[in-house]
Amino acid sequence: QLQLVESGGGSVQAGGSLRLSCAVSGYTYGSYCMGWFRQAPGKEREGVASVETDDDSTYYADSVKGRFTLSRDNAKNTLYLQMNSLKPGDTAMYYCAAAFAIRSYDCYSSVNSWGRPDDFGYWGQGTQVTVSS
Repeated sequence: QLQLVESGGGSVQAGGSLRLSCAVSGYTYGSYCMGWFRQAPGKEREGVASVETDDDSTYYADSVKGRFTLSRDNAKNTLYLQMNSLKPGDTAMYYCAAAFAIRSYDCYSSVNSWGRPDDFGYWGQGTQVTVSS
């Protein structure tokens, strides 16, 4: 079992930055995929960034490449998402999620249009990010 708690959301103007945090507790051993997802009103949940914990292979959605950076602090069991050059289109509820027993390809797929959020069995409650123009 894993418990995930996000924080760090807020309201910023376009061009601003935010850093989201996801505190992970529970059974954190072994290799698994962790990801950041977002969902805007009326839209489907989409993967933003993901990482394979065994080798730190990190993947990004095309829409955020060069602007968002996923990182981990293993000592603190915390996942971060640094978001720079924010755009109004980034406005959404952001979720942290984890998936055990997931293939490397599926971790990569989670940030692409064919990804399956349902592969992730553990979710946080979400943190709202609002970007104004």
